[in-house]
Amino acid sequence: MNILTVSQLNRYLKFLLDGDKKLSDLYIRGEISNYIHHVGSGHMYFTLKDSTGAIKAVMFRSYGQELPFSPKNGMGVLVRANIGFYERDGNIQLYVTDMQPDGVGTLYLAFQQLKDQLEKEGYFDSAHKRPIPRYPRKIGVVTSENGAALRDILQILERRYPLGQVVLVPAAVQGEGASAQIVQALDFLSEGNHCDVIIVARGGGSLEDLWAFNQIEVARAIYRCQIPVLSAVGHETDYTICDFVADLRAPTPSAAAELVAEDVSQIAEHIREMSADMAETLSRRLSERANRLDSLARTAKERIESRLAHSRTRLDALRQNRLLASPMGYVEKNKEKLDFFEKTLYNNSCIFMQHSTRELAAAAALLDSLSPLRVLGRGYALILKDNAGVTDLSELSPGDRVSLRLRDGVADASITHIRKEKPRL
Repeated sequence: MNILTVSQLNRYLKFLLDGDKKLSDLYIRGEISNYIHHVGSGHMYFTLKDSTGAIKAVMFRSYGQELPFSPKNGMGVLVRANIGFYERDGNIQLYVTDMQPDGVGTLYLAFQQLKDQLEKEGYFDSAHKRPIPRYPRKIGVVTSENGAALRDILQILERRYPLGQVVLVPAAVQGEGASAQIVQALDFLSEGNHCDVIIVARGGGSLEDLWAFNQIEVARAIYRCQIPVLSAVGHETDYTICDFVADLRAPTPSAAAELVAEDVSQIAEHIREMSADMAETLSRRLSERANRLDSLARTAKERIESRLAHSRTRLDALRQNRLLASPMGYVEKNKEKLDFFEKTLYNNSCIFMQHSTRELAAAAALLDSLSPLRVLGRGYALILKDNAGVTDLSELSPGDRVSLRLRDGVADASITHIRKEKPRL
């Protein structure tokens, strides 16, 4: 028999449950019982049950603190959870990541599924978000022309930013056909480039009231819009798909108007402060430039005076120079030296020419004595083979053609016989 310990069995059961993908990311409807909100940890422990079954559940603090309501015993809820196995006690339980009252369970499930789909497709990526222009000239508004949201936006814009022009494209914000009108309004503003920023707005309401802003066609219209879009749908606690796709979310329509339009009074005050700062900076820089110019003027004056004093000293010294005082005296004084150098140069040149002539005559005589023509004149001949001189019999062979260079000319000859003899003294 293969005997297991309790820990080994529990570990194996946990391994089986954790590996089953069908038991992760489930939506489960039930009623809360045995609810405990742990004060120290902030975790929520409860049992989720229906008429015939029950299962323990836990919602950790990191998820529970985001709930917009307080769970209570007997409350029907729709939870999103993973099924896990708690090894220590050997219990199967739900690990809840989100919870909604069961009254909106169907719509919430559709909302969550669309949110997951668009998030995977990159509709919420921060890289796609565009900045809201700081001073828009035209502000597009997509909302109901009879709603309180429009009145709030217009009042705030008129008070804070009367320089901006509002371009209203009315659209239904609730009921059948509302999402199509919202899409049409967004496409109109984007394709015609009618404004610098767009506010999509609606007042508060239930999930059903806000459902037009949870449609995929609205999400795609915002995503493809060429103009930055600011979403202001519902109250601060309300979230729609439109909020996640938009370039910026405002908690209310009034807040959206404040985000796109800076207060002109603050702008004017800022301009006055900037003007004062600029005037002070300009005055300080002018003062610094003036001081700099004064310093440069003093330095230039000192250098000019120093240069003039040095020039005066040199001029006085030149005035006392005897050469400049009597230039002809200097010429007469050195005229004798010039005559002496001239005679010395002439005598040395004559001696050098005589010496060079004798050396040239001696060299010519030596060259003549060594000339091969004098040797040829005594009856000798120079043998040439292929225009090169022959000095040894080994360089010749019978039949070779040679030239004999004599004193007064050249004779061609042919070698017929070679006889080697010892030289006679």
